[in-house]
Amino acid sequence: MSETLTARKAEIGDAQAIHDLINLYAQRGDMLPRTMGEVYENLRDFVVVRPPGEQLMGCVALHIVWNDLAEVKSLAVPEDVQTRGMGSLLVNAVVDEARNLGLERLFALTYRPTFFERLGFVQADVMTLPRKVWNECYRCPKFPSCNEIALVKELSSAVPSR
Repeated sequence: MSETLTARKAEIGDAQAIHDLINLYAQRGDMLPRTMGEVYENLRDFVVVRPPGEQLMGCVALHIVWNDLAEVKSLAVPEDVQTRGMGSLLVNAVVDEARNLGLERLFALTYRPTFFERLGFVQADVMTLPRKVWNECYRCPKFPSCNEIALVKELSSAVPSR
């Protein structure tokens, strides 16, 4: 593939592939499942890498939790394209979007903290994220015995240069 890959906002035509990819990992217990309805309802949160006419090469969502906080959710990259920088490209895209929105902090819940640490996230106690815990976590079947690791990234107030 000679073209440079870019992350872009998801479109309606990406919804089924996003759903399928997320639920592939959910079946393995690596992330929570999402219904097709949830994908459509939150489609504006998603960023994807999908060259024209090709398969989805990854997705991630930026979900605003409060005026100063957003979650990086549903990061998924097909195994056959992992280690090619898709995950970093996707997370960096939502970090830039969060900065542009004026958010102060991002967090992610993951079983693979090393990936996020390479991108400037640091481990934190999930209880420092009460809006997440009480808005969503309490409804999760793994709550309160979840073993995901919380990571946060403080964002500078500066908007990234383009």
